[in-house]
Amino acid sequence: MEENKKENEVLGKDLYVNSGYLFNTRVPFKEKKLPLRILSAGTYQLFTWPKLPTWRPKGRVDWQIIYIAAGEGHFILNGQEVVVPAGNMVLYQPKQQQKYFYYGKDRTQVWFVHFTGRQVKSILKHYEIPLDGYILHTGISREYEDCFRKMRDELIKCSWGYEEMLTYLFRELMLLIHRRMTEAMPQVSGFIQEEIERAKDYFEEHYNEEISIEQYAASRSMSTSWFNRSFRGAVGTSPMKYILDIRIRNAQVLLETTDYSITNIAAVIGYDNPMYFSRMFRKAKGMSPAKYRKTYREKFLADVPNE
Repeated sequence: MEENKKENEVLGKDLYVNSGYLFNTRVPFKEKKLPLRILSAGTYQLFTWPKLPTWRPKGRVDWQIIYIAAGEGHFILNGQEVVVPAGNMVLYQPKQQQKYFYYGKDRTQVWFVHFTGRQVKSILKHYEIPLDGYILHTGISREYEDCFRKMRDELIKCSWGYEEMLTYLFRELMLLIHRRMTEAMPQVSGFIQEEIERAKDYFEEHYNEEISIEQYAASRSMSTSWFNRSFRGAVGTSPMKYILDIRIRNAQVLLETTDYSITNIAAVIGYDNPMYFSRMFRKAKGMSPAKYRKTYREKFLADVPNE
């Protein structure tokens, strides 16, 4: 009977570690036959331990999910340090560079699971887990911890059918994440609000440039789907509609206050094609740019009192 080694270290009141490993080995491997296999699961909790760093320049051959249950984690994602607070998970795919650390002053607690298999991508896609970013905004749930804890215990005890139970528990975790991430957000957390405000500032400053929502989301280590959904939930409109509104608003100002040609105004607000600009303006305001200018000026002149 195969046994796993239980890792359970309590270093005074500084650091708590409790993890379980498949086949009692810390060496990760890539499963090529089975659809899904759980390799390890466990938890770290810092009390006064100064710093707990992890640095894997070439990543790992397996997948990893880290759940920030308390405190915060500091992750280097796409070359930037991103502070990930409690209520979020970080998904690492195979061979993605991993560099992150936790501070004792934050009293951080994290849960993790490592997994592999030939159908991992399909399984994650089934539960609509985004693969184009790192951060999963899942919220805090005791149910998450229960899944991680049960997976760890299965790896430690190796009871009959434990590998089957591990895959069941992992799918339960994915289902919980899917439900939480697709629910209507009852409120916007501070972390989300900060990201949305940052995005709004960026759009206001760069609205007349070519903006890729996909590239912007990736630069903030977020999936495009999550960013779009969160932005709409916080602002009430999509990121692209928000940018369009900025362009139309500034086009109105130029039409009202200058004699610039429609072509020039289109170029100023970020459109190379004046016909496309006119089409977007008409769709937004119900009339062409030229008619808008004419109507505005007729109304303005009519409202000016005779002296």
